[in-house]
Amino acid sequence: MILYTCGQKKSGPAFAHPCAKAGKALDAAGYTYELRTVGGYRMAFWTWGKRDAERAEVRKLSGTNEVPVLVLDDGEVVSGSGTIARWAKQHPASRAGG
Repeated sequence: MILYTCGQKKSGPAFAHPCAKAGKALDAAGYTYELRTVGGYRMAFWTWGKRDAERAEVRKLSGTNEVPVLVLDDGEVVSGSGTIARWAKQHPASRAGG
């Protein structure tokens, strides 16, 4: 399982930062996962010129260059913090074996 995030990773309050929301939901559900950060942070205007190139893998996976994006072990892609948080709550690791 791989969670793609911006450079903030899981830091910050979950209510204010999408990547933190996704990561903390996976943690609460008991998952172990690889964390991959991508460049081009939206709030850092100096990274905007490289954003598309640095997020090409995320775009290929999800159709958008926005993070967070979760790639499950079976290859299924779950995009967006709210969707990832709901998925984690509905599929806790203890039940999923993961």
